[in-house]
Amino acid sequence: MEVDDADVDSTLLQQFSCMGTTDRDVLISQFYKLVGDGANDRDAAFYLDMNNWNLQEAVGAYFDLQSGPVALLPPPSLVLLEDATVGGGESVPPDTAFVKTWRIKNGGRERWPRGCVLRLVYGIQLSEQTSVPLSCLEPDQVTDVSIPMRSPTEPGIYQSKWRATTVTGADFGDVIWVILTVQPDGVTAVTQQMTRLAELGTLPGSGPPANPFAEPSSPPDGRPAPHLAPFPGVNAPGRPAAPADDSWALPNADADMD
Repeated sequence: MEVDDADVDSTLLQQFSCMGTTDRDVLISQFYKLVGDGANDRDAAFYLDMNNWNLQEAVGAYFDLQSGPVALLPPPSLVLLEDATVGGGESVPPDTAFVKTWRIKNGGRERWPRGCVLRLVYGIQLSEQTSVPLSCLEPDQVTDVSIPMRSPTEPGIYQSKWRATTVTGADFGDVIWVILTVQPDGVTAVTQQMTRLAELGTLPGSGPPANPFAEPSSPPDGRPAPHLAPFPGVNAPGRPAAPADDSWALPNADADMD
């Protein structure tokens, strides 16, 4: 049986290229260094596994695909404008519900594709939700994204990292951090509750200011309200003019001189 020398050489080269390391985590780390931040864990594992964990071939396959028609569209862009959380910067009491809100913008030139989500990628899970759907924002369109959360039971400082992700698993845009200070005397939850009540117009003691010129209402016992006489020469709205009464007029200076 004859064996082609070219096939033997290519087989040996492939085997030698795989001898550098067999640690998959190291290979994934090297893959990141070579291709940049455009890939994620699933991308690295996919290309390496597809190429028998040969780093050189996996990187080549990655750039071959990225240079094709799929890469003609720019990746989505998310710009974090501000942390719009009510009471942001204030501490939160232990084991207390609150809402975290961010104001974000589509900073790219294309409409966001369907299926994008904001997902937890690192840190303490403060919400039952590990991802929330994102609207298909148009370029420069702004929106608020809110996530209900609950503070841990122990005082301290907690943090978590969130990223916007496409339906294919590619992260994009600014990194969004949650940095939470938990203290027994925290007031964030109270601030948010008072703000919601104010928006609903149900704050204790709230209501329209009293009109001092309004008609008096009847007392609770049903008796008629007292009639307030107008000042002399002044007509109350809806009442006949008061009869003239000269008893209050100033003396006639000409008559005293006679």
